[in-house]
This record gives sequence, structure tokens and C-alpha cells, in this order.
Amino acid sequence: MSSQNNTKEDFYDRVYKVVERIPYGSVTTYGAIARFLGTGGSARTVGYALNQTLKTDGPSLPCHRVVNRLGQLTGKAYFGPGIMEMLLKQEAITFLDEDTVDLARHFWDPADALTFPDVYVEKRD
Repeated sequence: MSSQNNTKEDFYDRVYKVVERIPYGSVTTYGAIARFLGTGGSARTVGYALNQTLKTDGPSLPCHRVVNRLGQLTGKAYFGPGIMEMLLKQEAITFLDEDTVDLARHFWDPADALTFPDVYVEKRD
């Protein structure tokens, strides 16, 4: 495996460690995760990492708690019709409109709650 693939996998693993810590009833953004991991310009790559988990083994992580910077459910297509919204509503997440959560009320910032060692991933051989 190339060094570039190891770097990508390590980044994805750190994304997963952050997502698994998003509290019930809260949401965060792709950009907030990227900034916490020190790669503020890689919000889209955070999305790619989350899409990968949904393709492989279903929603074992609370990926439904990650929205775009406006609170919009941009990842909803990967869950199936209405699933992402239903999961959020089950957690009492409120919406400003059909596809936009109330970020002012439910935003969780990993930078305020975690430290980088919380998402450290052991190097693979």
C-alpha cells in the first residue's frame, strides 16, 4: 500500500473517531471536523470518508449527525429517502425547514469537546 493511501486511511480513521463522539441530540459540520483535525480545507474529504462507511457496512457511526455549514442535510442521499431526517428527529433535533437543522441550537464543536489524542490512530504495519 502506498504512503498516500496510508495517509488517506489514517485521516478517514480520525474522522470516524470524531464522528463516533458526536453526542446524541447534537450535530456538527464537515468543516468543523476538518478544522479540528488540522485540515480546514478538507471538509469535502470528511464527506467522502463518511460516505465510505455508509457504502460498506451501513450506518454504524452516527453519520446522520454531520451536516454542511448551513445545517443542510447534504449527505441525505446516502441514507435513503427520509432516513437522515428521521434519525435526527428521533434525537429531538429541530429543523428550520425541511432539510436544514437549527445549528444555533444543536451545534457541537469537536474543538471545544475533544483533544487531538482523543482521535489518535495507531499506525498500521
